Amino acid sequence: MTPGVAAAAFAVGVVLVVAMFLVFAAYNDVVALERRADKAWANIDVVLKQRWDELPNLVAAVRGVMRFEEDVLANVTRLRAAYAPEAAVRDQAATSQATTSAVRQLLAVVERYPALRSAANVLEMQHEIERLENLIADRRELYNDQVYRLNARIGQVPAVWLAGVFGWQPRPSFTTAAEPTVREPTKVALG
Repeated sequence: MTPGVAAAAFAVGVVLVVAMFLVFAAYNDVVALERRADKAWANIDVVLKQRWDELPNLVAAVRGVMRFEEDVLANVTRLRAAYAPEAAVRDQAATSQATTSAVRQLLAVVERYPALRSAANVLEMQHEIERLENLIADRRELYNDQVYRLNARIGQVPAVWLAGVFGWQPRPSFTTAAEPTVREPTKVALG
């Protein structure tokens, strides 16, 4: 073998080794990011199920006193029934956002009833629902960060070239309805 052919064979070998290293590194990177996104979604799902379990208790506790607010209670119950853990992330996000809005409306109505505001079981459930809503928001942020990282990695070279081979698809974020950009100033009554 001549020195030129040996050098060319060595160069091709180096290029193949580097290419294989990049493929393995990209594959491992994307798999790790997929697992992190799966774990983050599982954490959201746990809290959504906890909220699903707590809502009937809250509705039952306030039902007797809130005879005139039956539509609010019916809406919370309807949205609780709409929860489907096997649904797509976008559908679960929409249901979660609607449920959060309905629960906030229910809690606002509870504030208008002195008998409910002072009931220990209602207060306890109200705090638990608020805690769960905060957990959902925190875990949604973590999930969306992991999805962002995964989607960004899938869009980078060499993973973008491998996406079709391995079936990698960008994942949807768990988003909520956009909040209004202009808010009314908070009115504070002193005295």
